[in-house]
This record gives sequence, structure tokens and C-alpha cells, in this order.
Amino acid sequence: MQKIRNIAIIAHVDHGKTTLVDKILHQTNLFRDNQDTGDLILDSNDLERERGITIVSKNVSVNYKGVKINIIDTPGHADFGGEVERVLKMADGVILLVDAFEGAMPQTRFVTQKALSLGLKPVVIVNKVDKENCRPEEVYESIFELFFNLEATEDQLDFPVLYGSSKQGWMNTDWKVQTEDITPLLDTILEHIPPAPSFDGTLQMQITSLDYSSFVGRIAIGRVARGVIKENQPVSLVKRDGKIQKSRIKELYTFEGLGKIRVQEVSSGDICAVVGIEGFDIGDTIADFENPEQLEVIKIDEPTMNMLFTINNSPMFGKEGKFVTSQA
Repeated sequence: MQKIRNIAIIAHVDHGKTTLVDKILHQTNLFRDNQDTGDLILDSNDLERERGITIVSKNVSVNYKGVKINIIDTPGHADFGGEVERVLKMADGVILLVDAFEGAMPQTRFVTQKALSLGLKPVVIVNKVDKENCRPEEVYESIFELFFNLEATEDQLDFPVLYGSSKQGWMNTDWKVQTEDITPLLDTILEHIPPAPSFDGTLQMQITSLDYSSFVGRIAIGRVARGVIKENQPVSLVKRDGKIQKSRIKELYTFEGLGKIRVQEVSSGDICAVVGIEGFDIGDTIADFENPEQLEVIKIDEPTMNMLFTINNSPMFGKEGKFVTSQA
């Protein structure tokens, strides 16, 4: 059994997702005590800093009790639903983070439905229980009802729930009892999120995200589905339409903390970054050089817009009046 957990975090905008990841990074002693990291560490993009939301999914990794936890911080805005849907392919479980007052929002419902349909194990966090007028018990009931309506399995309906405050840096199974840190969350991840499975055989890795470096160009990111990927290994790039391009792995990286470290090989179940593949696209498969096998192509829902037209039920309905204009 591998000591790897791959988790994605689902949350609506401003429900405290990126703040929670900050606390996880600090909890696992990723930074020096005298290191000034600031807030919202993962929102490093200038536009993200300006708008205060996560736009681009990012990968970080922490080590807790000898287990590597790959955390995928996903966008929470509906405009970036396709980005979320892709990165869920790299996860074995999800953390659903909801506000203790607002509860699950419509945009969260869409992503949660995708996660449940992929069979991912959920962990629910009711955040911001320190705010006035919070209603954690009602929010928990609404989450259970949401999962039931989304046709979750019995195992998914038996989800663990934690309450706390990302900003204050504590989590607990009882929202009325404040703990010293978020250790209960990390313990829950190790207990309930299944370990990343390992499959032997020829190489298969699907490109689900990408990065860019001014030194090496485009970097392919994905999870190794089968076999082992090695540095300087000749590979086949299977395009979405089935065409095959021969290529070679120049450099190989895994995620550690906020950055990447160069490695010689990565086994199935772990997430890595590959340098040297030319002309790749999201959804392409990096496969064995001689016997390439394509993974199922990622299907992303087309962007849609729903509008609901109802009768006028505003307070001014049925009242007639005259417009008054004045001249200066």
C-alpha cells in the first residue's frame, strides 16, 4: 500500500479554501518559524491577488506522519468549471469546504456532482463557525441532502464532517469545542481518503494540467496511471484523436511543498511534471514507446448558461406610478 494521498479541494469563492491550504502548509512545518509567507500563498497569480479568487489550479505536497499528501487547490468560480473537472482526474478523494452560514452554493453543486460521479471519497468541512449567525447543523443536513440528491453511494453518504475556522487555524468534529490546530483534519485525510493505487505494466499517464517556464517552455502535469515514468525515457504521445508522436522525457519533477524537485523516476499513483514533450494538449496520453495504449479521453462539458424566467413577485408588483423628472 502506497503512502500517498491525492486530494482536491472543492469550495465556492470566498469560503476559505486557499486560507485552509495555507494552514495545512504551516501545520506540516513547511516554513521556518521566522519566515514571512503572507496570506493566500497559493494565489500567486497577479490577477488572483487582485480579485481575491483562485483561477488556476495548483499542486502542492506536504508530508504528514510519513505520508505524502498531494493537495490540488482548484478554482471555485463557475467560469473555471472545466479546469476543476480536469484536475479531479488526479484525485482519489475530495474535501468539500462550505461556509457555516451560506452552505453549499450552486456552483459547488456542479463540481461536487462531478466528484461523486467519479467515485471520489468526500470529506466535508463546515468552515467559519466562528462567525455570527452561523448554522453548522443545518448546513450539515443540507450537505447530506445534496449528496443524496446527487445519487451518492452509501460509502460516499457516510462521509466524515469537521467544523472549524480556516482563518483561526483549527478544526474539530464538534463545532462548539475549539482545538489548537488543524491536526484532526490531517488525521481524517489519512483515515478516510484511500491511498493512491499502484498498477504495474507499461507506462500510461494522462496530461490533465500544464505549467510554463521561461527556461524549458511548456510543462505537462498529470498523474501516472500505470507503470513507471523515468527521466530520459523514450515515450509515445497519444493525441486525443489517436495520432501518435514519438518523444523523450528530458526532465522529471514531483511536487514537494510549494515547489518541484527533480527526480529520476515516478511510480503510478503519484503526480508529476514532465519536461521535454513537444506539441502536447490537455487530455493527451504519455504512453509506452513501443506499445502505446491511450487512456480514456477527458470529456469536458461545454459551457452553458441557464436562465429562469418567473412571474414578478417583487414588493412593487401591481403598483403603478408616474416617473418624475426635473430640470436643472
